[in-house]
This record gives sequence, C-alpha cells and structure tokens, in this order.
Amino acid sequence: MRIVPGEIKTAELHAYLLGAVAPRPICFASTVDADGRPNLSPFSFFNVFGSNPITMIFSPARRVRDNTVKHTLENIRDTGEVVINVVNYAMVQQASLSSCEYPKGINEFEKAGFTPLASEKIKPFRVKESPVQFECIVKQVIETGDQGGAGNLVICEPVVIHINENVLNSQGKIDPHKIDLVARMGADYYCRASGDAVFEVAKPNLQLGIGVDALPQSIRNSHILTGNNLGQLGNVHEIPAIDAAFSDDHLKNIIQYYSVSPEEMEKELHQYARKLLEQGKVADAWQVLLAGN
Repeated sequence: MRIVPGEIKTAELHAYLLGAVAPRPICFASTVDADGRPNLSPFSFFNVFGSNPITMIFSPARRVRDNTVKHTLENIRDTGEVVINVVNYAMVQQASLSSCEYPKGINEFEKAGFTPLASEKIKPFRVKESPVQFECIVKQVIETGDQGGAGNLVICEPVVIHINENVLNSQGKIDPHKIDLVARMGADYYCRASGDAVFEVAKPNLQLGIGVDALPQSIRNSHILTGNNLGQLGNVHEIPAIDAAFSDDHLKNIIQYYSVSPEEMEKELHQYARKLLEQGKVADAWQVLLAGN
C-alpha cells in the first residue's frame, strides 16, 4: 500500500497514523476554565522531550469531523496551566469514560469517578488514582494548522512531580510492573506495559559494538538466528576468544552427536545459541557459536 497525504480523506489517514505510530503514552490532562470549573480528558499525542528543563508536549488536535477545538485547549489558553497525569491499567476504563464529549462545565472527575486532589503550585486538580502527576506551566501553544485534524502542540514545563511510592522498587526507581502503564494503539486498542510485555534490551556497547557486518559469515547469514539475535551478537567490542574453561553439557552433546555432519551440527549450535540469546546470555551464545568454527 502507498499513501500520499492529501489524496485520501483525513479521517482515513488519521486511522492509519494511529495504527502505525503506536503504542503512544497517554496524557491525562486536568485543566480548569476561567471560572475554575475542572475538566479532565486523555490525549495520546504526547511525550516528554527533555529533562533540563523538563519539556512535555501533548496535542489536543482539532476534531476531524467538524474542525472544533476541545475544552482542554480552551482552558489552557485561559489559564496557562495543566496537570498531566499518567494512566495505568487500574484506571484505564475510567480514563476512557472521561473522554466522552460532555458539555462545557460538566465535571469529568465526577462522571468518571476520579478523586480530585489540590495541586501545590497551580489551579488544576490532580487525579489521585494516577501513579504519577505532573503539575505544569504551559510555555507555548503551537498551532500546526487550522483544519480538522490539525495539531495544537501544548509545550509544558512541570514545576512539581508527584509519584506514588507504591510503584517504586527497592532502589527507589519506578518499577514498570508496579506502575503497570497502558498506551494507545489504533482504533479501540490499548496495550499494557507490564508482565511479559516488558523486556530489556542492553544499551549499545560504550566501546562501540563491532556491528552485524563484522560477524563471521556463517553467523551473519544464519537461517536460524534472527535480526534481534544478530544485533545482540554485534554489540560486543570484539569477537570473543574461545574460552577453554567454558563448560556446557548441552554443547558437549551437540558436538558429540553431530560431529559427523557439519551442516546439522551448525544448525543445532545456532538453535542453542538462539535460545541462550533469548535468555540474555550473550557471552555463552558466543562460546556456542565459536565451537562450530
């Protein structure tokens, strides 16, 4: 499929964008209007873009169907303040309910069953049920267009951050399994960032990885090892030497049973190395692969 923006309806293009650019973190934005009446609404055009100063941006886009703007944007223009609350699995259904387009002045805290907490430095309320709340001053609003679907980039700077200590690990860091965040996909889909959905990828080697192009040809062209596996193997600053002290019973069995068939032995070695790599045992996987060379 090939799409040229402008050649299909904005609503169709919007759906493709939401399906392709995902998962997207959720900005659960709390604002008040000029009369102090609260408003609460989730937005998935959102992220953090710096830490000194902290810069968060979310976009209450113009409605595609009728080109109107949302109450959140109107309130921000009136007050210049917003609380950005994160959304976890325990509150996602309520957060979704708050996205209903209630008339201006209706309190979404009450409609969705959330508990408002007074902020310390700004007027909008925080959401008690949210595990992390950012009290923000709005620095700038950038309009990207004036037609339905156009974004309004709300550039915010948090002045106070509130973190529920129940989501911290023993080192005082946020534990992804405890915070249990959710994110938006396309259509009605969400994803849950905890359990088996959370995994680790080692950062690139500070001494510079050798890269996939420097791997031995038999490894680089393997029909068993995946691109992820090759990325792991290429993230070493040099190809390891064979370790005479390395001992592995399964490796010994492979060499013993398949020594008469080099092709079968390479296949078995690569399958075993892949298993080790999926367990994060990169050094062991290298020793297994080197045994076949």
